[in-house]
Amino acid sequence: MQTTRIIKNKKGVTLIELLIALIISALLIAGIYKTFIGQQKTYIVQEQVVDMQQNLRAGINKMIREIRMAGFGGLDYVLSLSGGVNGYSNIITPSGDNEITIVGGFKQIRRDNGEPIVVDSAIGKTLTLNYATDEFDGEKHKYISIGGLESNKVLSRSENVITLEKDLNLNFPSGTPIFKIQAITYNKTNDNVLRRDENTGGGAQPLAENIEDLRFEYFDANGNATTDPGNIRMVRVTITARTERSDPDYKSEEGIRRRTISSNIQIRNMASLLY
Repeated sequence: MQTTRIIKNKKGVTLIELLIALIISALLIAGIYKTFIGQQKTYIVQEQVVDMQQNLRAGINKMIREIRMAGFGGLDYVLSLSGGVNGYSNIITPSGDNEITIVGGFKQIRRDNGEPIVVDSAIGKTLTLNYATDEFDGEKHKYISIGGLESNKVLSRSENVITLEKDLNLNFPSGTPIFKIQAITYNKTNDNVLRRDENTGGGAQPLAENIEDLRFEYFDANGNATTDPGNIRMVRVTITARTERSDPDYKSEEGIRRRTISSNIQIRNMASLLY
């Protein structure tokens, strides 16, 4: 019996072919890696820019809203008190170029579920609310505005009944909202943080980070620059934010991207007040 042997011709890979394959693979991997790194850097830069813009918006939006509300609440009485509202007797107190203190009924008092706390009845020095609140407890939390029309100082509270320092001048129907009058300071500290201080002993709280510059300018009704608190009718706020880290590929401004916003804020509640 004859056995047939089949011999298969198996060709191997030469050294040159192997080297060429390795070089091609290395070039492909290098290209993919370069693309990945480029996309990663773009993502990081975009993320920093987005964070910067969000910080800028968060800082200036709240500040603009409260500066525009300065003077709201019928503040004649509380501003006339010795020491005013926690040491401030003007609606606007400029403190250099990068600090401002404003007084107003900025906070409408509400329950934890968001429902407003309102007047149930108001007679003389007694204000009865539809729900008890501790917002006016504490020596530096005594300033109240009823309906945004008349201010007073809280002497004491028993549950939902508030005793005021002086008789009310106006008649307030049931359902009238109440507001907390505050003196709020905005400034930028040396660590590039925009801070907000309610001047009640809790200290300045951070509002926005990576704020490189903050400037306030003040103008009277005719558009002339002024620092007289009684004549201020418009505040110009200029705020500059920066990215947290530098970008080596961004050749200008030392690799730091910046955004600047400037806003002219009309003070709506100044004219009605007596100084």
